[in-house]
Amino acid sequence: MHKNITNNNSPAKAPKEGSKKSPPKQQNRSNSNRNRNNNRNRFKNQQNKGHVYGVVDLGTNNCRLLVAVPQQNGFRVIDSFSRIVRLGEGLKEEKRISDQATERTVSALKICMDKMKRRGVTRMWNVATQACREAENGDHFVKTIEEQVKIKLDIIDPKEEARLAVMGCKALLDTNYNRGIVFDIGGGSTEIIWIEYNEKRIPEIIDWISIPLGVVNLSEEYGTEKVLPAEHYQEMKERVKEHIVPFEDKHKIRSSIDENRVQLMGTSGTVTTLTSMHLNQAVYDRNEVDGAWMKSKDLVNLCTDLAKLDYKERLALNNIGNDRAELVVAGCAIFDALIDVWPIDDCRVADRGIREGMLHHLMDEQRRINKAKRRKRSRRRYYLKRNNKNNAEEPTND
Repeated sequence: MHKNITNNNSPAKAPKEGSKKSPPKQQNRSNSNRNRNNNRNRFKNQQNKGHVYGVVDLGTNNCRLLVAVPQQNGFRVIDSFSRIVRLGEGLKEEKRISDQATERTVSALKICMDKMKRRGVTRMWNVATQACREAENGDHFVKTIEEQVKIKLDIIDPKEEARLAVMGCKALLDTNYNRGIVFDIGGGSTEIIWIEYNEKRIPEIIDWISIPLGVVNLSEEYGTEKVLPAEHYQEMKERVKEHIVPFEDKHKIRSSIDENRVQLMGTSGTVTTLTSMHLNQAVYDRNEVDGAWMKSKDLVNLCTDLAKLDYKERLALNNIGNDRAELVVAGCAIFDALIDVWPIDDCRVADRGIREGMLHHLMDEQRRINKAKRRKRSRRRYYLKRNNKNNAEEPTND
């Protein structure tokens, strides 16, 4: 809320005997007008100052923050943060978020909150996804976060998660295609979204599925330290395909793929890691990865190679940290399964997703609010002008 700025000048006192004369009245009026103009300008500057937006995406594995300000063609990120919190650790067996995971998450969210305060965030949205949806104590966890961090988390459903993922990466979708598959390999689930372009070339969601298999729960089940037996890697692929094939049967996506009408886009850490490795980056460079077109067969071949390595061998490779070295094989199996069902030659890589979609959502919402306010002010001015005109035309009684 903007504070009104008022002129607090006190009434002028009469000069004491022997003191300097007061300035002429004309100069007083000039100073007063100048002060009023300065105050009006300061007020306008406050009114025109844009909002600062902050969003948090709390997933099964990571806690991520973005802080941004609007620009003409989108937004500019002014701060960010990402930390592995393993919120879904042990969730498959225990059916609840552990105290240790809660402590890690509280610590990360406090950093997020401090950053948003320092940046002067005026519009905020914080969401939690699969781990909180699945956990029996998900609601209790959200209350704990609100009490300890003073931050409100919204547990969004898979449909909203899919919408935000598409919104976040829509700038990278190629309008030369009629339809597209967008996938997001998460820690506790994998979202697959089937989209098409309307007559205005805006992507719309036809349908989506949320597969309850992600890099964290699959890695915990199959292990990560030793070389994964080939039959176990194949078993992971088949489990993922059990969810994908009915979706394919429902929409007959393969027929559109045969006509080269379908774009494939991946928004997950798995596909960005594979791309970085294929590009032989010594240090991860988002500018090269985000928006890159990769040959699907090249990424699949890299998946096959990684699946034959143990944890230490994967960790010794370029640009792969402890967490990704532990989880990447499960992500590879999921991606490999996708390409088995939908053999699309090229895959576009997006180092963006839900957080960017959340920012677009908040900013679009604020634009609608501002537009409604402008319409309301315009109508008010119109009626005032009409009433003043009618009053001026009314005859006076002598």
